Amino acid sequence: MTLDNIDFGQLYRTHMAAAGGREKPPEEWDARAEAMSRIVSASGYVDDFIARMDLSGCTTLLDVGCGTGAIALALAPRLPRVYGLDYSRGMLDAMMRNARALGRDNVAPIRRAWEDDWSDVPACDIVTASRSTTVMDMADALAKLDAKAKKRVYLTSLVGGRFVDGEVAELLGCTRPALPDYIYIVNILYRMGRHPRLDYIENENRLAGTEDFDEFARKVAFSLGEIDDAGRTRLRQWYDTDPGRAQRGGAPFRWAFIHWETTR
Repeated sequence: MTLDNIDFGQLYRTHMAAAGGREKPPEEWDARAEAMSRIVSASGYVDDFIARMDLSGCTTLLDVGCGTGAIALALAPRLPRVYGLDYSRGMLDAMMRNARALGRDNVAPIRRAWEDDWSDVPACDIVTASRSTTVMDMADALAKLDAKAKKRVYLTSLVGGRFVDGEVAELLGCTRPALPDYIYIVNILYRMGRHPRLDYIENENRLAGTEDFDEFARKVAFSLGEIDDAGRTRLRQWYDTDPGRAQRGGAPFRWAFIHWETTR
């Protein structure tokens, strides 16, 4: 068997199903939009992401899974036209409030999900997908990103496939396999005839910086699902045992930063 015989798109879909992956309904993200908007400007991750980008010769950006606008708004002062695409109305509304607060009138929202028809989504010089690539069908997602990028695509994918510290997941009896991670992306792009470049960004995980245990438990439940009373007791013990670790949320995230040229 050679690489040419392997359907990495199908392997990804099979792995995602085995890991219990699901597309969260937009309402779950709507509920988090206000809190996420408050921290959008305080991220070293955003600086690290943008520092790795080449904007030369570019005037337009499409930020896919834009959330409250972390990447889109950081680049709006440097590009004449920026689009933020997301399936959460709450996230798009938050992005536009942030844009108005910053005096940016060159930002436009597009409400679309990964699985929707993108035929009317504008093609842009650069397409980004920052921390938004936990999708059900990676081959389809990458094809859409590639098709909408006139010059370059930049994305990140979580290394290891877990959005919470493995010890926390184990405490709550989470025995499912980790979600498929960046290595599928590299191989799918190879089969697409692209030549991706790979780097890494490390930052604190999504459980970090909580004000109290209740907020911490809510964040864990958002990632792993409902927590029963016994699980909550174990989680509380973990939280109280090491306050510094609790503030960090456990181990940091490591993101694979992947980019490629699409100029045809």
